[in-house]
Amino acid sequence: MKSPGNGKMTMSYEDCVAMREILSLIGDKWSVMVIVNLSEAAVRFSDLKRAIEGISQRVLTHTLRGLERDGLVQRTVHPTKPPSVDYALTTLGRTLIEPVSTLALWAHHHRPEIERARESFARASE
Repeated sequence: MKSPGNGKMTMSYEDCVAMREILSLIGDKWSVMVIVNLSEAAVRFSDLKRAIEGISQRVLTHTLRGLERDGLVQRTVHPTKPPSVDYALTTLGRTLIEPVSTLALWAHHHRPEIERARESFARASE
């Protein structure tokens, strides 16, 4: 990604592909919620499930595995009886907190405008 002297951002095809891959990774329905819930400290699976309203055990497991596969979440099994498992953001995963927070603020601020635009578009399309 380059920013020439005119202040405009330019992106190569490879930059766009990389961004699309990352956005699809964190842009699914549940990944951002998992990242936000892990932003303060390690959390046990059952606590994550309780904190994320509407997520099933299967979907939470799948989401955590994907984030773990991509190096964003670390799974730790503690040798207790019964074994307990917690999840935490990795160093790489922690680097997502700021951009995710910025995007969340942008979305919160602009959501009414987007909803008005959608309503206007729907009325014009009728």
